Amino acid sequence: MWCRGIRGATTVEANAREEILTATRQLLALMIRLNGIQPEDVASAIFSTTTDLNAEFPALAARQLGWLEVPLLCSHELDVPGSLRKCVRVLVHWNTNRSQREIRHVYIKEAVRLRPDLSQLPPVDLQELEAWIAEQMSHFLP
Repeated sequence: MWCRGIRGATTVEANAREEILTATRQLLALMIRLNGIQPEDVASAIFSTTTDLNAEFPALAARQLGWLEVPLLCSHELDVPGSLRKCVRVLVHWNTNRSQREIRHVYIKEAVRLRPDLSQLPPVDLQELEAWIAEQMSHFLP
């Protein structure tokens, strides 16, 4: 078994707590479902936001999805002139038998500009995805 890195990124419209959490939950849900990730196999995860996002820690979205024992860290990206704004990124360290080629990285919304070569996802039914997220959250939230 190896520890593999899975990358993902998304964007939000505004620096608002619920927007950051919703977008991050959607991103993680897609990463989890496309790769078959189980929380007990996640070694750690690092979340970053562009400096224009500070209304909430994006790692809270992982806690809401049940990553209660996983070490999580949040930071800001370098503020490079001309770079993508209002962006949340994640690097998940995942213990798996999958090869690097089998890993499905997830770039959605405006973040597809970061890695267009990795942004070929199957069509996503957002209503079904949100129902899955709500089901996951119901196990961990009062």
